[in-house]
Amino acid sequence: MAGNSQRRGAMRKDGTKKGATVGSGGQRRAKLEGRGPTPKAKDRPHHPAARRERAAQKRAAAQRSTTRSTGARRSQGSLLMGRNPVVEALRADVPATGLYVQAKADADDRWREAMRFAVARNIPIMEVARTELDRMTDGGVHQGLVLTVPEYEYADLEDVRSGSLIVVLDGVTDPRNLGAIARSAAAFGADGIVIPTRRSVGVTAAAWKTSAGALSRVPVAQVTNTTRALKSLQESGFSVIGLTADADVRLGGLAADVLSDPVVIVIGAEGAGLSRLVSETCDWRVSIPMADGNESLNASVAAGIVLQAVFSARS
Repeated sequence: MAGNSQRRGAMRKDGTKKGATVGSGGQRRAKLEGRGPTPKAKDRPHHPAARRERAAQKRAAAQRSTTRSTGARRSQGSLLMGRNPVVEALRADVPATGLYVQAKADADDRWREAMRFAVARNIPIMEVARTELDRMTDGGVHQGLVLTVPEYEYADLEDVRSGSLIVVLDGVTDPRNLGAIARSAAAFGADGIVIPTRRSVGVTAAAWKTSAGALSRVPVAQVTNTTRALKSLQESGFSVIGLTADADVRLGGLAADVLSDPVVIVIGAEGAGLSRLVSETCDWRVSIPMADGNESLNASVAAGIVLQAVFSARS
């Protein structure tokens, strides 16, 4: 008995009694702990919700890719859509890089005339599905015809400084006004138009169409700061005349030599007129006489009147 008791009480080299059960000592505790909260359905790879989530992500990626490609194309130019606008633009020799036509669309006289112009001017004609035209125009009313107009290459201020008659637009945002002003500028011998790079109209397809080709004859320069550009032109010998409805000096009251010398005509935005800094920079602020009770003139009409006055003073 004593021997058995001695054997039961004998110790192993690791300090435990022989015959005793060895515990885990916490070594297997991690295996007994839970695996955390159940993942959401969309995070489980084989769950239907996860498949729907992956499909949605693919559609979103495809949409972003389409947006980028469309944006890249439009950053290189602009679009004219609709049968009448396209035909009118082609008649006016608006520069174009391509004519997109809808496959299997109903042809009419405008359609055929657009084709004749495009062939005569060697403008590439691309036949595409209606869905492609819808995508190009963001769902606009294209009537099966879309004309692409290339990006306009703006001039620098130095390119127009060598002339003697410059038109500066201050806050004009309607491209049709720019196109109409370009027509008057070409008709009355202006050497260039200056526009700011921000918060201003640019040379778009609509401006090209309204100009009836004049934008190909009158350069348009962009400047980062209109006031600095005017001061620079003043240092070069130009007089700056700002057109504003509340001016005390009337257009006909200017001395003849003011209009015959190098001059800059500044046209402000409709309603807002000239900005404060631009107005303060002008050498003269003049108004166009009108019958009582009438509102201010359209910017392009006002520009045409002043440009004709300059032309007459120099004739």
